Amino acid sequence: MTTLPPRPSFPPRSVLFLSTEVYPYAKTGGLADVSAALPQALRELGHDVRVLMPKYGFIGEKKQKIHLINRLQGIEYKIGDREIYTNIKSSAILTQKTRIQMYLLESEEYFQRMGLYVDPATGKDYSDNDERFLVYALSAFELCKRLLWKPDIIHCNDWQGGLVPALLRGPLRNDPFFKDTKTVFTIHNLAYQGNFPATTFPKLGLPREMFAPDGLEFFGQVSYLKSGIAYADAITTVSETYAEEIRTPEFGCGMEGLLAKRKRDLHGILNGIDFLIWDPKSDINIVRNYSVDRFLAGDFSAKEACKKDLCFAMGIPYREDRPVLGMIARLSDQKGFDLLAEIVDKIFEADAQLVVLGEGDKKYVELFTKLQKKYPEQMGVFFGFHDNLAHKIEAGSDIFLMPSAYEPCGLNQMYSMHYGTVPIVRKTGGLADTVIDSDAATSRTRPTGFTFEKYDAKAFWKAIERALKAYRKDKNLWHEMQVTGMKRDFSWDRSAVKYAELYEKILSEQPVKKH
Repeated sequence: MTTLPPRPSFPPRSVLFLSTEVYPYAKTGGLADVSAALPQALRELGHDVRVLMPKYGFIGEKKQKIHLINRLQGIEYKIGDREIYTNIKSSAILTQKTRIQMYLLESEEYFQRMGLYVDPATGKDYSDNDERFLVYALSAFELCKRLLWKPDIIHCNDWQGGLVPALLRGPLRNDPFFKDTKTVFTIHNLAYQGNFPATTFPKLGLPREMFAPDGLEFFGQVSYLKSGIAYADAITTVSETYAEEIRTPEFGCGMEGLLAKRKRDLHGILNGIDFLIWDPKSDINIVRNYSVDRFLAGDFSAKEACKKDLCFAMGIPYREDRPVLGMIARLSDQKGFDLLAEIVDKIFEADAQLVVLGEGDKKYVELFTKLQKKYPEQMGVFFGFHDNLAHKIEAGSDIFLMPSAYEPCGLNQMYSMHYGTVPIVRKTGGLADTVIDSDAATSRTRPTGFTFEKYDAKAFWKAIERALKAYRKDKNLWHEMQVTGMKRDFSWDRSAVKYAELYEKILSEQPVKKH
């Protein structure tokens, strides 16, 4: 692993981190992993980081050791003409290095449900999501006041936390308790915007002038995401390339104008990966552990054992010379499954195997079910989320596929490289920032995988063909890519330093006027 430069020192800051999913409490995607790892990395830099998330109905109090705090009970809010009562409970994330204080917002009316944002029974967004995440935003301020804990930074994530900067600029503008508090708003995926009818606005308690094109108004609706973009002191997103892409009509989802206007306040900071969970040297989910040192010594036997174990787990026969292509993703067009559907038969005709883990669109569930019957010795699929199997796929695959239409950051390509699995990715967002194509390598940048630019099946297949050729005929190049990928530093240490630097930057600035 690359040697880190000396870690800079920062003044200790109080940071309230708002995320509606945090591993291991609740998870629908990468946000949960980020929200567990980044606070830990910031804590190691000396910051007092505390996390607030909703307490959903499936979260077990005994398992997560959740308990009451007297001063955080019976919190009352007025939403329209109704009175809402909530509690905030306490828990903690404990690791070998740190302890992160967790607070969980309990509401019988709004969060005692089995879904986070979507009703599992209907597959549709909850109709009261506007009120649910208004109460969540309000609870952030109530938490701090009741604890007499003044945050230097409130770090909000995605549309669910987007109201916080607006509330701080509006009704709380003259509150001396939050006079010096600054906000950071992180966009993990611009496509999810939290847009609600204009009738939502009166519930928010915001000044009428905030419902405007340079505020929360978005084509006649109220946008919680736009609230965060318009009123936060700093905006971040999860890779440098994605920060550039979202200022264009192709990727801006209608927000490109405002994002271009706030260009100076927009920062791309690549996510890291949690080596306590994702590391082939210590991963408890894989059959044999291994390291880059073994690869450098020419010993690939442990990875080959992981490949054999993966084939067994997916119900396909193992053959050493037959490459296994892995994919873990939501079954949707955004993740490139439309491209895969066009060329998947070519993969099997090329005498390769394909394993897929994910859930999503019905058309892809039906496609992979048919393919499994048509190619029982080459196609392995598991519908749903399975953490143990995800680790087995990262360790046991030879090649990992990420042909995404867009990918703000992506974590699986980083997991793959760290596990000596060579990725094939579309050159977009965080994928472009992390994977170096074999044809683009220089004396200073060695290859780590294969990329393609144009979003079409032919370009995707050409990248797969190049990878299969290298796997079968150029073992020196293949092993070089494996080793180079494993040596890359994707730790949260670097990303946490960049966030800490950003905190210091905005804390040193004069109060930002309304945009």
